[in-house]
Amino acid sequence: MTIQLSQKYFEAVHYASLAHAGSVRKDTLIPYICHPIAVSAYVLEAGGDEDQAIGGLLHDVAEDCGGEPRIHDIESKFNERVAAIVRGCSDSLEVDPSKKIDWRIRKEQHLAKLVDASDDILIVTAADKLHNARAIATDFQNIGAEIWGRFNAEEAEVHWYYEEVFKILEKRKVSVQLLRPLEVAIRIMRGNNQ
Repeated sequence: MTIQLSQKYFEAVHYASLAHAGSVRKDTLIPYICHPIAVSAYVLEAGGDEDQAIGGLLHDVAEDCGGEPRIHDIESKFNERVAAIVRGCSDSLEVDPSKKIDWRIRKEQHLAKLVDASDDILIVTAADKLHNARAIATDFQNIGAEIWGRFNAEEAEVHWYYEEVFKILEKRKVSVQLLRPLEVAIRIMRGNNQ
């Protein structure tokens, strides 16, 4: 069945574009909005519906651009389901980024939430991690170990996090259309192209 995207979807593109205006991907000149647009596309390609695709567009808005107040704004502008997706994909809802707790603790808490997360949250998380892992894998192939200097965590911790997310997504039977490419990207990140 073909998904017909409504005006609400295009309002979400605009909302995400404004929220992430001026931001770029880690240590690149790539406009940040490219990431949520790609995540949303992956969600749709994996059979997701419009609310899930909107969740993909907005998945980083609360975490990176306003915290808990953004969740309320998203709920009022879109709907409760989209807000729940964004909340579930966020590892911090601090308004002030400097007040975020330690990276490892945030990731452990996020992993614990994923174990019982809704299918909505899981498909967006899988699409998010796939796009991020592919970007890391590509940069690793192009610039090597220098890539790990971009992160707020050591290389081993980044590998640990992606592998743990993958295990949860696989156990929860998220779409193989997202899982298989994620598995390949994680292998490349580890320096194993086989």
